[in-house]
Amino acid sequence: MTDSGFAVRLEGVTKRFGKHTAVSDFDFEVPRGMICGLLGPNGSGKTTSIRMIMGILHPDEGRVSLFGSDPDVTRRTKVGYLPEERGLYKKMKVLELLVFLAEIRGVGRAEGRKRASDWLERLGLTAWADKRAEDLSKGMQQKVQFIGTVLHEPELLILDEPFSGLDPINQDVLEGIVRDYHAKGTTILFSTHLMHQAERLCERVCLISNSKKVLDADLKQLKAAERKGVIAVEFEGPDTWIQGPEVDHVGEVNGTLHLMLREGADHQAILARGVQSEARILRFDLVEPTLHEIFVRHAGHDAVGDAGVPLAASAGRS
Repeated sequence: MTDSGFAVRLEGVTKRFGKHTAVSDFDFEVPRGMICGLLGPNGSGKTTSIRMIMGILHPDEGRVSLFGSDPDVTRRTKVGYLPEERGLYKKMKVLELLVFLAEIRGVGRAEGRKRASDWLERLGLTAWADKRAEDLSKGMQQKVQFIGTVLHEPELLILDEPFSGLDPINQDVLEGIVRDYHAKGTTILFSTHLMHQAERLCERVCLISNSKKVLDADLKQLKAAERKGVIAVEFEGPDTWIQGPEVDHVGEVNGTLHLMLREGADHQAILARGVQSEARILRFDLVEPTLHEIFVRHAGHDAVGDAGVPLAASAGRS
């Protein structure tokens, strides 16, 4: 198998826990230097897949490849892994802890101290360097754990739900750091159930639901291909004209109703009903769908939770 162009490759991977299949016949590739999103609702199989990439779990079927071969200890040292379950040695002082984490990843003590100090300054934690980890807030602890993930300058960053528990300001800070690493050529695998964050960061996305892959594509190409299936509408008056066999689901994006059409549906039929109705149509445009809308269309509304709005909620929109 030749996969020199890929940091990660999974082929036909299946993982079961008793009678439960967590990942089913999963094919997945992360090209070197790219930022990829492994996306899906909680319980879809994202974390199990990541644990197999890291060699924490072993597949029941199929093969996992990390930098071209099995995910052994040597290859895992090239990875910076931020797991979903956070964990620090809470009695250790922050700087001492980070130097320790750098050392076990092969960074010399003096260099590790310098890198850790620089990172603490960058993230506004210098004043906490001599405090125990347990004295930090949850958000601060998460930033410390992120620092520990990147101190050894990994070739591949695997971030499992990295923004969980962070306030919006610190989410933006972390997003900026992820972009910086991407600009330097670091490969990034980013796992989340929050589609809007993935949409801002990822070049390629793999959507999974109920242990199976739903979509796997370049994000820009995917959104362009899906553009024909979403209509943005604004109107005044009754909403009965948007209720019809062409409409699969109605959602709301930035205060505007989005009609997600069924496969092969004719949007002109909806417009014709609107013109003939008592509604005053202010906007009727084919638009680029959000990543959430794409996932809903392919995985089904039940797979991602109730993110839409009832048709009746659109009455009187303007």
